Amino acid sequence: MARLKRLVVSRLPHHVSQRAVAGGVAFVDTADRQAFVSALRSCSAEHDVTVLAYVLLNDQVQLVLVPDRADSLGRMMQSLTRQYVGPFNRKHGRSGALWQSRFCSAPVQSSTHLLSCVLYVEQAPLRAGFHGAAFEYPWSSACHHAGLRSEGWLGAMPADSAYWALGNTPFERDAAYRHRLEQPLAATEIQNIESSVMKGWALGSGQFLADIGASAGRRSTPAPRGRPPLGRR
Repeated sequence: MARLKRLVVSRLPHHVSQRAVAGGVAFVDTADRQAFVSALRSCSAEHDVTVLAYVLLNDQVQLVLVPDRADSLGRMMQSLTRQYVGPFNRKHGRSGALWQSRFCSAPVQSSTHLLSCVLYVEQAPLRAGFHGAAFEYPWSSACHHAGLRSEGWLGAMPADSAYWALGNTPFERDAAYRHRLEQPLAATEIQNIESSVMKGWALGSGQFLADIGASAGRRSTPAPRGRPPLGRR
């Protein structure tokens, strides 16, 4: 069966996941992580992609990105791979691919699911066994959104995001977001987020999914299982 083209919609948030090859690591030391963040900054600016959130774990990267054009996301990720992997391989005396096949991505409805998706990304260290608060993990955007560190290269949340309803002032939003970071997402919410990004399906309301499918020219959700009714064959 032919693989569906990647579902990318310009100017919408996308959850992106990239994992190291099985049994491998993407980051060995602090310098590696610094190099990746630097490459992420430069490649996102070069290809007109806004970075809303990120986290670097030993064996994977989770991002929330807003591409200005439909082709911006793929171009940025290709550029990021070229800029980071070659120096990483030379430094650590390895060769070959660092990442598993192609990256996974899913469009996310800003007004209904973006805040949960950002929380999912920034709580990833806790799910991976990090001992401490999510905003204490140094290699994520959690500290920025909690108001404890300013990373000016990160983009602002879209105007319709539930993030802005967390408070009327930056101080109120920072405090409310820190509280949300301390509350683990529900298991069903985690499952929905992970399923959408791994399978490449959009995450949002029924109307959002229908609109995305129409604009992208491909399905935004899995096809119904089983044979179609006789009248539709």
